[in-house]
Amino acid sequence: MSDWGPVFVAVILFVLLTPGLLFQLPGKQRCVEFGNFKTSGAAIMVHALLYFALICVFLLAVRVHLYVN
Repeated sequence: MSDWGPVFVAVILFVLLTPGLLFQLPGKQRCVEFGNFKTSGAAIMVHALLYFALICVFLLAVRVHLYVN
């Protein structure tokens, strides 16, 4: 059996935390902008840190597992 939990968590977080797709933190005009499809270096760093923190929480603390036969 293979554990697909980390794969699904990583893909879902990657899609949700893509800068500019749903939100961008920090934005170009405001602190938070929603759905502008633009990004900056600072936004990439903030979203990368958020991604790292959330993936650590879900994989190490919560231990999400999904087994597929």
